[in-house]
Amino acid sequence: MNPLALFVAAAAASLSGAAALAADAQQLLKDKACLACHVVDKKLVGPSYKEVAAKYKSRKDAEAYLVKKIKEGSTGVWGPVPMPPNALNDNDAKTLAKYILTIK
Repeated sequence: MNPLALFVAAAAASLSGAAALAADAQQLLKDKACLACHVVDKKLVGPSYKEVAAKYKSRKDAEAYLVKKIKEGSTGVWGPVPMPPNALNDNDAKTLAKYILTIK
């Protein structure tokens, strides 16, 4: 296969993987009631997902950090309103963390 064809195939796979991640994450956000407090582009009860992504994108451990925060909750990171812990398995929490970090 020529280099251009390899590049196109890799790009297509990456896009389909990104689309699958977004679809899975958006379903989790609905199912786990995350959207009651967070939305993509504006503050509700908690910060927007854009704000979260911007704050943590430069951390080398951003995904692991967000997984922990999603599962365990937090207090005082974004103001006085605490984020309660969420009963998610590791894979679902990882899906959400990965998705949040892709938001620009």
